[in-house]
Amino acid sequence: MLIETPSRLHLTLLDLNGSLGRVDGGVGLTLKNPSLILELKEKSTGIQVEFINSENLSKSDIGDYVDKITSAAIKMMKYLGINKGFSFIVHEHFPSHSGLGSGTQLSLAVGQLISDYVKHEIEVPKIASIVGRGGTSGIGVASFENGGFIIDGGHHFDDKCEFLPSSASKAIPAPILARYDFPEEWKVILAIPDVKNNVSGTEEVNIFQEYCPIPLREVQQMSHLILMKMMPAVLEKDLDAFGESVNLIQDMGFKKIENQLQKPVIGEIMTTLRDAGAPGVGMSSFGPTIYAITDSSQDIVSAAHDALEGVGGYVMESGPQNYGSINR
Repeated sequence: MLIETPSRLHLTLLDLNGSLGRVDGGVGLTLKNPSLILELKEKSTGIQVEFINSENLSKSDIGDYVDKITSAAIKMMKYLGINKGFSFIVHEHFPSHSGLGSGTQLSLAVGQLISDYVKHEIEVPKIASIVGRGGTSGIGVASFENGGFIIDGGHHFDDKCEFLPSSASKAIPAPILARYDFPEEWKVILAIPDVKNNVSGTEEVNIFQEYCPIPLREVQQMSHLILMKMMPAVLEKDLDAFGESVNLIQDMGFKKIENQLQKPVIGEIMTTLRDAGAPGVGMSSFGPTIYAITDSSQDIVSAAHDALEGVGGYVMESGPQNYGSINR
């Protein structure tokens, strides 16, 4: 059994103020590339993880994949009362802690494969709760399930109690407020610099605790921009308006904090891509992945390669995926 999942961009969190009784909320976009392909095979006991083309994965990524696959499998097997073992083969992968959502896609893929194997139908949000994903952002879960451009509604603050990243939150996946097909003719250029992203684990928790609550005025500005500019731009296929929205949110709310905590090279690359003509350029989640939204990729791709010359990394041409994971 094989499953292929998309990656995702996390454009921004919406409300880390909480004055209306809810927190988080997010905006995201599902991508065709890079993708994850995971295979499941039965074995007598235990959990085994293998990699095809493991030479293209760093030791830290291999360790992270093994940990996340094993953890999700144990949780799913415990929930379903399964006593046998499984082998998981990673055929296609993308880097961990890069802002593309590998952790959620891995965990959900494991949960979906196991539930499908035992013919126990479980809805994706329930799988996410079982394997412990979606505690802050609902974008990764919704990308796995249905793809597209997604707005989620966050969580009741009474349920969550603190400002926390997904890795430290036990909240259930957020409800989806809106999901639209993203214009297929728009291209997404990814520039992934070879810059270590250390914003995870305890450090990520500390950032949420230190900088939140975000001032209410900034949350209101962000919400106004998303509702009255970005969302209509998707529906009306207005690339300039969508790109302007992406550019503006880089200096608003918690996204502003995420950008300020990056090494200077991240901002320099973003500026280079805008100067090359990209209508909208942003950083996904805590980075280091930078994305450019455009309808003409040649100049942007060339500029991205030039921008990465000094730091290293790679450039990828992608596009929206308006459907979720698929069984292969």
